[in-house]
Amino acid sequence: MLAAAVAGRAYALNHQPEQARQALTAADALMDRLTESERSDTWLTYGEQKHHVHLSHAFTTLGDTRRAGETQQRALEPSAPTSTMTRALLTIDGAVCAHHDGDSEQACRRTVAALTALPSDYRVGLVRRRALDLYEAIPAQHHRERAVRELRNVLAG
Repeated sequence: MLAAAVAGRAYALNHQPEQARQALTAADALMDRLTESERSDTWLTYGEQKHHVHLSHAFTTLGDTRRAGETQQRALEPSAPTSTMTRALLTIDGAVCAHHDGDSEQACRRTVAALTALPSDYRVGLVRRRALDLYEAIPAQHHRERAVRELRNVLAG
């Protein structure tokens, strides 16, 4: 399951939407076959949250904002409030969906809120990369807008 979900993300990131959708469909089918104990969230199992976090990023990358939103919600349901990284990544995925749907200002505001809620040591790596990808996806003519500038400033800080 993890391999199928990760393959779906990889295909999506490499602009291969048909292969991505096939892999995501396979990941869902495999997930449906797991027993409750196999879905528990341990090091040796493949939990619901993990599954939906992977799907969220894949569907977000594909621009399928409806499916992405559904998977983001399902990933947040079992998420503990202390899962700061997971929640930040899902928030940024949701923000990218807002950008895809034409609301770049809201996307920037949500991303700034997610980043500033994190301790500075957590604003690196994958979280920073996803936020930077959003910033870079916004056309340059909008970079002078307040919300976009705020995102750039948080990324620079």
